[in-house]
Amino acid sequence: MGNVYLNGKYLPLEDAKISVLDRGFTFGDGVYEVFLVYQRKIFRLAEHLERLDRSLAGIYMKNPRTNDEWKQILKDLVDDNPADNQSLYLQITRGVSERDHSIALAKEPTIFAMSKVLPQRNLVHGISAITCEDIRWKLCDIKAITLLPSVLLRHRAMQAGATEAILFKGDIVTEGAASNVFIVSNGVVKTPPKDSSILPGITRDLVLELLQREGVPCRETSITREELRSAGEIWITSSTWEIVPVIKLDERPVGDGNPGKVWEKAMEIYQKFKSSPD
Repeated sequence: MGNVYLNGKYLPLEDAKISVLDRGFTFGDGVYEVFLVYQRKIFRLAEHLERLDRSLAGIYMKNPRTNDEWKQILKDLVDDNPADNQSLYLQITRGVSERDHSIALAKEPTIFAMSKVLPQRNLVHGISAITCEDIRWKLCDIKAITLLPSVLLRHRAMQAGATEAILFKGDIVTEGAASNVFIVSNGVVKTPPKDSSILPGITRDLVLELLQREGVPCRETSITREELRSAGEIWITSSTWEIVPVIKLDERPVGDGNPGKVWEKAMEIYQKFKSSPD
C-alpha cells in the first residue's frame, strides 16, 4: 500500500492519525464509498460519486469536495499504487466535536481515503447462504459507516458454514448483509425495488442495465420468502464480489445445486462490459 489521503494530505498509513473525539469514532457519524479500479481505471466513478452525494445529504452533510476534486484525490491514490486492479475506500465523518448528539458542534469533516490491491476471489462455483431477520436500521439506502448489524449478520453466516446472510423484513427479502439479491424465477430475473430498506448498489444497477440491454426479462419487484426458497437461481451482487451464484440456501440446494444458465449469461455480459474501453 502506498500513501493514504487524510484531510488534504498524502502520507504513509502508519502516520495517519485522527482525534479520539472524531464523531466517526464516538457515534459512527459518517458515510463511505468503495470504488473498484480495473486496469488503473476507476469503474463507474460517476455513479459512485452520485451515491456519495445522496448519502451525505441523507445525514445532513454538505459534500466537502467537488466531483473534480474527488476525482483528483482518487486518481492520485491510484497512481501511487503499482497494482493494476485496486479497491479504493473513501470515508467522510462529520469531524471532531465534544461527545454530544448535536451535529452542529462539528465544524470540519474528516476525510480519509486509501487504495489497496484488489484481492483475487474465485466465487464462480457458488456459495452457501443463510436467511436471517433484517436487524438493521430503516435508512439502508444511506451508505453509513455504522455497520455493526451487518457485521453480526455476516458472522452468523460464517458460524453456519455459509458465506452470506440473505435478509427478510417480515416475509419480504431486502438484501444480503453486504450485497444485493437477485433471483431467477420462470426465466425472469427479479430483484427487490430500490427504497430505504436496501442500498442502491452500483453493481445491482449495472447488472439490471446490462441484462435489459440484452433483452433478458427483468423485474424490480418484491420477493417473498417462498419465492426465494423456490427460485431456480439466486445471485448476490456487490462491487467487490461482482455477481456471485448462491447454490445452497439454509442447507438446501438452489435449483440443481450448480450455478445457473442465466447467471452464466449475466456474468459473461458483465465481464465483457468491465473489460471494454470507454
